[in-house]
Amino acid sequence: MQANHLRLWVGLCVIWVCLFHTSSFAQGYRPFSFGLWGDMPYKKAGDDAKLPAVLQSINQADIQFSIYDGDIKDGSSRCDNVVYADTLEMFAKLVKPVVYIPGDNEWTDCHRLNNGGYHTNERLEYLRRTMIPTLESLGQQRMLLERQGRLGEPYVENVRFKHEGILFIGLNIPGSNNNLVLDSKDCTAYSARDALQCEQANVEYKTRDAANIQWLQQSFDIAAQQSAVGVVIVFQGDPGFDLPETDGVDESKLPEYQGYKNFIAAVVMRTEQYRGQVLLVHGDKHFFKVDKPLYSPYKMLTNLTRVQTFGSPHLHWVKVLVDQRSANIFQVEPVIVK
Repeated sequence: MQANHLRLWVGLCVIWVCLFHTSSFAQGYRPFSFGLWGDMPYKKAGDDAKLPAVLQSINQADIQFSIYDGDIKDGSSRCDNVVYADTLEMFAKLVKPVVYIPGDNEWTDCHRLNNGGYHTNERLEYLRRTMIPTLESLGQQRMLLERQGRLGEPYVENVRFKHEGILFIGLNIPGSNNNLVLDSKDCTAYSARDALQCEQANVEYKTRDAANIQWLQQSFDIAAQQSAVGVVIVFQGDPGFDLPETDGVDESKLPEYQGYKNFIAAVVMRTEQYRGQVLLVHGDKHFFKVDKPLYSPYKMLTNLTRVQTFGSPHLHWVKVLVDQRSANIFQVEPVIVK
């Protein structure tokens, strides 16, 4: 009789411990889904005809919000004001909140002759004033975001918010080497820039790079303090991970990726110190990819996963299911729009 009571007591203890562990790990958070998309529409690729189906697909999906990771137009068309106005109209067609992250085609590349020969710093200032009209998200439904800067001022585009135990970080880290100008040839190729404008671009890069790293560091501190079970980092530019397919070539050390090295080094350091899972999201290359690109092709940073989103002419999007009870937390699913 005593043995039966002992077995019953042990069984109840095991159940209690399991329940306690599960609730402790998940902390009462509910699974949810969110969307990722960007690098669209490109008028020169005929994307305007395909865009309504993408918006409809996102609107009909069971997601809480979506994040657009930059490039509102193609890289060889003008950066005129109407482009930004058209994009705001596009975001207004989405029912759920959408968080906008800037890309290179809407400011970094606007110095190109076929982009109108704009001053990149001026286009960035204009973007901050127009594309971010509120502290909230865009979309018909809104959600409040924490921003690094005040409305209309530097770094207002950098965002942070928490949802069901996951901390989301959005940063202005665009393609074209993060606006770093390497030399005089890089400065003037196909460009309306002069030496002074390129010097100003490099000053902008250095100050924004420092601000981005500060925002990342603060965000990981918050994730630790609030026991966030996962962190999502979103920006636009491809930072040039070392690819296993190109043995003997380390892409991360190529000149065209040097504008990202400081930030990626900070990502590695903070991910190493973080107990949860990190999802790093970017666009720029226009084809879907999921992998573990850090540290190197032969050694991975196990708790970091990279998602590269679709882009023109492939107008699809990515759905991420977040299950806080899972060891991997993030389940990534491409959504093909017909």
